[in-house]
Amino acid sequence: MSVQARPKRLSVTQIQSRKGGDKIVCLTAYTAPVARLLDAEVDLLLVGDSLAMTVYGFDSTLPVTLDMMIAHGAAVVRATQHALITVDLPFGSYQASPEQAFRAAARVMAETGCAAVKLEGGEEMAETVAFLVRRGVPVMGHVGLTPQAVNALGGYRSRGHRATERDEILRDGVAIADAGAFSLVIEGTAERLAHELTDRVAVPTIGIGGSPHCDGQILVIDDLLGLFTEFTPKFVRRYRELGEEIRAAARDYAEDVRRGRFPAEEHTYTGPRQSKKAAAE
Repeated sequence: MSVQARPKRLSVTQIQSRKGGDKIVCLTAYTAPVARLLDAEVDLLLVGDSLAMTVYGFDSTLPVTLDMMIAHGAAVVRATQHALITVDLPFGSYQASPEQAFRAAARVMAETGCAAVKLEGGEEMAETVAFLVRRGVPVMGHVGLTPQAVNALGGYRSRGHRATERDEILRDGVAIADAGAFSLVIEGTAERLAHELTDRVAVPTIGIGGSPHCDGQILVIDDLLGLFTEFTPKFVRRYRELGEEIRAAARDYAEDVRRGRFPAEEHTYTGPRQSKKAAAE
C-alpha cells in the first residue's frame, strides 16, 4: 500500500522570494479547527497576539503572556501542513534586551514547532532582530501602527500622514529589513507611505491597512468572518457575517429546546428495537 506523502510546508525563504511576485496571502489563526480550515488557502498563518481580544476578551494585546502564545501556536502548528506558521512575541517578552528576546523566541520555536516569530518596533529593535537572525531565528517585523505601543501612540489611529511621522516609519521599516527580517508587516498607515516603504525594502511587505501595492495582505480571521462585531476597522472587508449566523443558530436552538422539539427521537439513544413478534409475546 502506498503512503501518501505529507505536503511540504512553505518555508521562510519561499516567502522571502515572493518579493515583487505573486501576492502573499496571510491570515491569523488561534485554534486548531480554524487553522485546519484555512491551511490550504493561505501562504502564511500568523498566531497573533490579537488573540487577546478575539479569544480572551481583553481590550488590548498587552495582557497576553508567552505561555498563551505557545499554547495557541502549538495548536495551530499541529493542525496544519501547508502554511508557514509565525507566532507573535507578546509585550514584555523581548523589549528588554536581545538576550531576553532570544530566550523568548527559542521557547516559542521549540515548544510550538513554528517557523518564525514576529515582533513589533522600528529602529530601536533593529539590533534585536539582527541578534535573533544571526542565531537562526527567522523574524517578521511590524511597523506603523504597532498595537503593543498603543498607549505611547495615543490610541488606534492611522499613522504616517504628517511628514515627521512618515519619515520615522520609513526609517523604522528600512532598519528592520536591513537587520535581517524576512518580511515586514505594515499596519494602519497612509497608503502612499506603505507604497513607498514597499518599494524601499528588499523583503516582502504584508499590508493590513497599508497599501494594495504591498507584496501581501493579512487580516484577522474574526474580522474577515464577521465574528468580532464590537468594532470594524476601516481596512477590514468582511467576507462573511458568521456572527449573525451564530446568533440565529443559537436562537433557533433555544426555541426548539424550550418548545420540546429538540432532542427528537432521532437524536436519542433508544436501544435496539424489538420485533413485533417479540413484543406480542
